[in-house]
Amino acid sequence: MTAAENVCYTLINVSLDSEPPNEISLKIDLEKGDVKTKTDALKKVIIMILNGEKLPGLLMTIIRFVLPQQDHTIKKLLLVFWEIVPKTTPDGKLLQEMILVCDAYRKDLQHPNEFIRGSTLRFLCKLKEPELLEPLMPAIRGCLEHRHSYVRRNAVLAIYTIYRNFENLIPDAPELIHDFLVNEKDASCKRNAFMMLIHADQDRALDYLSTCIDQVHTFGDILQLVIVELIYKVCHANPTERARFIRCIYNLLQSSSPAVKYEAAGTLVTLSSAPTAVKAAAQCYIDLIIKESDNNVKLIVLDRLIELREHPTHERVLQDLVMDVLRVLTTPDLEVRKKTLHLALDLVSSRNVEELVIVLKKEVIKTNNVSEHEDTDKYRQLLVRTLHSCSVRFPDMAGNVIPVLMEFLSDSNEAAAADVLEFVREAVQSFDSLRPVIIEKMLEVFHAIKSVKIFRGALWILGEYCSSKDDIQSVMTEVRRSLGEIPIVESEIRKETGEIKIDDDVQVIPTQKLVTEMGTYATQSALSTRPSKKEEDRPPLRKFLLDGDFFVAGALATTLTKIALRYVALVQEKKKQNSFAAEAMLIMATILHLGKSSLPKKSITDDDVDRISLCLKVLSECSPLMSNIFNKECRKSLSQMLAAKLEEEKLSQKKQSEKRNVMVQADDPISFMQLMAKNDMTSKEDQFQLSLLAAMGNTQRKEASDPLTSKLSKVTQLTGFSDPVYAEAYVHVNQYDIVLDVLVVNQTSDTLQNCTLELATLGDLKLVEKPSPLTLAPHDFANIKANVKVASTENGIIFGNIVYDISGAASDRNCVVLSDIHIDIMDYIQPALCTDAEFRQMWAEFEWENKVTVNTNITDLNEYLQHILKSTNMKCLTPEKALSGYCGFMAANLYARSIFGEDALANVSIEKPVHLGPDAPVTGHIRIRAKSQGMALSLGDKINLSQKKVKA
Repeated sequence: MTAAENVCYTLINVSLDSEPPNEISLKIDLEKGDVKTKTDALKKVIIMILNGEKLPGLLMTIIRFVLPQQDHTIKKLLLVFWEIVPKTTPDGKLLQEMILVCDAYRKDLQHPNEFIRGSTLRFLCKLKEPELLEPLMPAIRGCLEHRHSYVRRNAVLAIYTIYRNFENLIPDAPELIHDFLVNEKDASCKRNAFMMLIHADQDRALDYLSTCIDQVHTFGDILQLVIVELIYKVCHANPTERARFIRCIYNLLQSSSPAVKYEAAGTLVTLSSAPTAVKAAAQCYIDLIIKESDNNVKLIVLDRLIELREHPTHERVLQDLVMDVLRVLTTPDLEVRKKTLHLALDLVSSRNVEELVIVLKKEVIKTNNVSEHEDTDKYRQLLVRTLHSCSVRFPDMAGNVIPVLMEFLSDSNEAAAADVLEFVREAVQSFDSLRPVIIEKMLEVFHAIKSVKIFRGALWILGEYCSSKDDIQSVMTEVRRSLGEIPIVESEIRKETGEIKIDDDVQVIPTQKLVTEMGTYATQSALSTRPSKKEEDRPPLRKFLLDGDFFVAGALATTLTKIALRYVALVQEKKKQNSFAAEAMLIMATILHLGKSSLPKKSITDDDVDRISLCLKVLSECSPLMSNIFNKECRKSLSQMLAAKLEEEKLSQKKQSEKRNVMVQADDPISFMQLMAKNDMTSKEDQFQLSLLAAMGNTQRKEASDPLTSKLSKVTQLTGFSDPVYAEAYVHVNQYDIVLDVLVVNQTSDTLQNCTLELATLGDLKLVEKPSPLTLAPHDFANIKANVKVASTENGIIFGNIVYDISGAASDRNCVVLSDIHIDIMDYIQPALCTDAEFRQMWAEFEWENKVTVNTNITDLNEYLQHILKSTNMKCLTPEKALSGYCGFMAANLYARSIFGEDALANVSIEKPVHLGPDAPVTGHIRIRAKSQGMALSLGDKINLSQKKVKA
């Protein structure tokens, strides 16, 4: 083991501005100082040794003048000192002075103070020298019978570590600890003893558990956790034992400790797939989510529930618990609610959809009464989308949901209103029976709509689906109401020029009174406040038009044309037909006039002029062809779009269900555990071991088909083969940190002393600790490990050098400069999904954009897109149908999210220049948008590098 790989038990904070003391002054302080001075001196000695100083001259001073001290602080510091100080000579033999230390610790193990005994026992767990431990064994055994539990539990740990490292020193440890466990009453001592038996002698642990299995529920939570671990390990190794312990696990589900309940539920599901077991575990998880206040805990337990659902046989059981799952919605955290709604939607079936919809409707109404908050709006959106999905899957529910949701069309939050509008549009097309109700409700809320985008959508729905004479008349009335007095230009000019007269007319009583009493001053004050009042009182549509938003005028013209053509077909009287059409044409003409005038903030665009003019022409001619296009073809386009969307959703659901269905064919090979690859054994691996590895950052990633080649691809050569010191690094990327495993080879015939790896970082990287210096014999090699913390997703660079002294040489320190190590951004980026609306919203919000010009030798559009997806880890949001076929150009949206929660968006716009021949490469641009500059630039660099790598 190299110095860098030694286990570190103690971390000490050192202030960087303190000056290092010299050895002579420390020696004087340790010899002649009082307790406080000795304490400070000892602290300085510890810090100096941790920084690589040897200080051999102080060892005997500390033994003579500090070791006999009875002060508790000094004794505690001495434990740290003996842990870090070198205890052997260069040839590996134990220092003679350590015999004196050993005798001092034998006395401490018999000290009347339990703190000194206990902390000494903890220190002995860290000793790796059997020569020091052997004389202390009788005293350690004696501590098992001490009156204080602190001493007893540390004695158990000391015996366990000594037995594990040097079994010959205490061969009867399992028997000794088993006898101790039977007679022990303290929970922490029992837990330590039981844990030792699990790892040292599992049969004895099982014997003890068998004697007290009915009392397990009365034990303390720390002991219960260890019992759960033992049961899992035993049943994992020997499945026939399951029946013996499953009742015990059921009892532990009722434990008062949340940690025990969580572990017991996880263990129960791995031991049994019976519906009762799955139901009990799921119920336990749901209770934990509701009762725990920490949102991180809620999210972790929710993930376990989602994992449970993914098993095909468990889904049916969980469907019965969907109402319990919905109790989690009482949590105010948006992320928890989001996961809960997704899970509930996955579990919904025809048996429970009605109850689900009732709960969701109540939640939607609740959001209306809550004071406005950013998360309230987002939560309302989530609820609307969930209800939308329910209504699509179970059409019978739509009638209950729509009236409640349509109230939100007038919501000030445009995103929530847009979701409702999309839902209403789909419902009005799909469910003929609901059309009258939807139209009626839409006319009710029409005048209260605040957003121009929602107003436009509402106009389209009314124009498309109003089929009766009364409904058409109502639409015209609402349009006139939201437009105000027409012609618009004349009425606005009249208000501008005849301001005072209008004010006199409007403020008949109050203004007259004020004028007679106070004269012109009162009139002036009334005039100064009046125009702003008028601004507020403008009808919605008129306000949109005066703000210069004439796109809504195009939608209005189309709507008026549709309802006028339908009215002409419904009503036989020529006079009424002409009257209605003339009214519609007057509205369009007055809007055109307004657009050309100087009254709006922005003048009308040519597109909108063309659209309104076309509608005027259609109404003036009323040809059957145009009537067919306006009244039938538009609806046909919508139904085709909805049908395609539905087909796509069914396809994705089918793929998901196929993934979950476990199908075993008659000729499928049989899997033997011993012969299976690591990757195929996830369900059969020890979950406790896996979670421990994950916590330590040693998770087994899915490597390439040949693990050696995949590991070698991450090795970076740092120096040349002709350098005196050769170095190469294996870069292992964990989630939030990078481990550099650097191989250093001495290629000279000299001994290199104080060989130190000095590293520095560029970007959002931080070196955790300075690697320790080494001594390398001629042609020797060693491994040095260095940890680098990562804080955000951007390309980082690690650079540095190796410095060393040549033994016997009088020259200065030698230095070898290392090549830079570039950290790949792709290790932190994962494909993710988002809706089109979310993509557009993020695209508008993100301020950093990086435009990358396509420069490649790939000649096929689809092939280039797949290559970009593979090299950037991004997910294509554009559906396959939209990308299929060939037309010479392609546009696609890509999305990914980093492990730090940063979003990355990309828009690929590429074309195949046909005029340059069939072998011409793809051209175009990729626009990347991200919240942080580093993400946008790093992703752009990655695309630039990867698109050139492909060979023709």
